[in-house]
Amino acid sequence: MQRTARSEPEMESNPDRIAIFFHDLGIGGAERVMLQLARGFVEAGQPVDLVLARAEGPLLSEAPPDARVIDFDTTSPLTMFVKLMRYLRAERPKALLSPFEVTSVIAIVAKKITGASTRVVARVSTHLSKNKRARWKKILERLVVSIVYPFADGIVAVSRGVAEDLANYARIPFGRIQIIYSPLVTDQILQAADQPVSHPFFADGQCPVVLGVGRLSEEKDFPTLIKSFDIIRRKIPSRLIILGDGEERQALEELIHASGLENLVDLPGFEINPFAFMKRASVFVLSSKWEGLPGVLIQALACDCPTVSADCLSGPSEILKGGEYGHLVPVGDVEAMAGAIESVLMGNIRKPPREWLDQFTLGAIIPQYKAVFGV
Repeated sequence: MQRTARSEPEMESNPDRIAIFFHDLGIGGAERVMLQLARGFVEAGQPVDLVLARAEGPLLSEAPPDARVIDFDTTSPLTMFVKLMRYLRAERPKALLSPFEVTSVIAIVAKKITGASTRVVARVSTHLSKNKRARWKKILERLVVSIVYPFADGIVAVSRGVAEDLANYARIPFGRIQIIYSPLVTDQILQAADQPVSHPFFADGQCPVVLGVGRLSEEKDFPTLIKSFDIIRRKIPSRLIILGDGEERQALEELIHASGLENLVDLPGFEINPFAFMKRASVFVLSSKWEGLPGVLIQALACDCPTVSADCLSGPSEILKGGEYGHLVPVGDVEAMAGAIESVLMGNIRKPPREWLDQFTLGAIIPQYKAVFGV
C-alpha cells in the first residue's frame, strides 16, 4: 500500500485517478463498501487514492495494496477542507467520490472554490430525513444539503427509497439522482461462509436456528424479532441468534429474560464473520424499521439462506423483488413475522436465481460508477 501523510503528494498526478474521500477506516458498512469500490477500480486498471481525514482504523490493513492512502491527519472539518483544496490543486483527479454528508459538502465546496475540473460525486446510503439530530442541527443539515448537493457533478443513492427520500428532503430533482447498488456480493464473502462455526446452537442434532444481524439499535427493531421468535418456539423447537452490539443490548437482554428465553436466544456480540452463520442458519430475518440498502439481507441471499424481512423503507422490496425471492411482512408486525418465519421453517422457501445477485457485484457496479465519473 502506498501511503503519504501529506495533502500535496509529491507523486506525479494522473488524469485518470479516482479519489475516494472520507473520515477513516473504522468498522462500518460504508467504509467496507468504499474499500470494495477501491479494489474494483484498481482491478479495472484505474489509479485510486483513498483520501482520509485520518489514516487509521481496523480496516486500514484491508486497503488495496495498489491504492495510495493520503492521510490528512486531522479530525477538524476546517483542516480537512483546506487540505482537500490543496490535494485537488496538486493532484487534479478525474473524479472524487464521498460517502458521507460532511465529507461530501466539504468536497463540493472545495471544488467550487478551487475551480478544479474533478467531478465530485456524493453518495447517499441512508434516509437523511431519519437521521437523529437536535432540532437546530436537523434544520441546519437540511439547509446545507439542499443548498450544496445540487452543485455536485453527480449524486448516487444506494436504493430507490434512498433516492426518493433525498429528493423530498433536500428538494433535489429525482432525475438528478442515480441509483447504484452497493457491491455486497464478493468472492471473499462466499469463501468466509465456508469457514467453521463453533456456536453451540449449530451443534449436530440441534434445532433450526433463526438469525438476525445488525447493530443493536432502535431502527433494527430486534424486539419485534424476539417477540416473533417467542411465538415460533412454542410451535417449532428452534433457537435465535442475533449478531451485533449496540446501545439497545440491555433492553433486549431484559426482554429475553422477561420472556423466559435465556436458553433459546443468544446475543454473542459483534462477529467478524457473520457469513458462516448465514450459511448455516435455517432462516435470516431483517426486522428493521428503516434501512438504506440492507447489505446483510443481500449477503444472506448470497450465502444461500432463506429470508424474511420487514417491508421497510428502503431496499428489502427491491432486493427480494417484491416478495418473490423472500418473505416480506409489515414493519413491526409480530404475528406476521412469526407466520413468515414458521412458513420458511415448514419448507416454504423463496430464493432468487444466482444471476439475480449479479447486480450486487463489482462486475456490475464498477461500470456504473465509471459512467458517473466520466472515465
